[in-house]
Parts: sequence; C-alpha cells; structure tokens
Amino acid sequence: MKRFRFNLRPVSVIRTHRKMQARDAFATAVHLFVEAEEKLARVRARKAEFESALFAARQERFQAGSEVQSLVAYRRECLEEAETEKAMVAAHTLMSERRSEYLEAHRKVEVVIRLEERARAAHRQAAGREEQSEFDEFAGRAAHRKLSTA
Repeated sequence: MKRFRFNLRPVSVIRTHRKMQARDAFATAVHLFVEAEEKLARVRARKAEFESALFAARQERFQAGSEVQSLVAYRRECLEEAETEKAMVAAHTLMSERRSEYLEAHRKVEVVIRLEERARAAHRQAAGREEQSEFDEFAGRAAHRKLSTA
C-alpha cells in the first residue's frame, strides 16, 4: 500500500498554530475580564461602606466643612466606580471578540481535519481496490496456469 500523503498538511499546521494563538489570546482576555469584575466588586463594596459611613455621620450634627470634603470624596468614589465599570465593559467586549476569533480559528482547523479524514478514507478505498485487483490478477494467472497445464 502506498503511503498516505495529505497535500494540505502545511495549511493544517498553520491553522493549528493560529488556533493556539487565538486560544491564548482568549484566555488572556478572560483573565482580564475576571480581574476587571473583581476590581469593580471591590470598588462597589468600598463605595457602599463609604455611603453607610456618610449616612451614619449625617444622623449627628451637620457640619458643612466636613460635608464638603465627604461629598468630594464620594464623587471621587462614584467616578472611580464609573471608570471601573467602563473598563469591565471594555474587557467584556474584548473577551467576546477573542472568543469569536478563537471559534473561527477552531472552525478552520476542523475544516482541514474533515478534509484530511475524507482524503484518508479515499486513500484507503483506492488502496483496497488496488489490492483487490492484484488478488484478482493473481487468481486469474493461477487459474490460467491450471487450465494450460491440464
């Protein structure tokens, strides 16, 4: 039987390499998204603590000087929360893009794998036919020898 040779092997190697790169990029994007989510949770928890401290302090006497400083600090916390939320949304968008790139790369590899499987099956079938024709030829010669000697 002849050795199987797949002509698209270099394409398969390149697509597999691109798939690995896309998988690594997707994993990095997932990691960044998780970090952004955790940071947002920490910022929101800190803001909630700050709000509860502000409301607890308001039950006492009102002091305008400290209230101004508290309001500035609270605005800073709100601004940080908004920026962190934007960063998390950007990380989610990046993660979605990397996921779609990975899925596309995986699909391209699967196409080449299916082509290789079909080529292998066709090669096996052709080799089987060739082997069968050799058997038929051998049997025909043997039968011819038998008839000519008889």
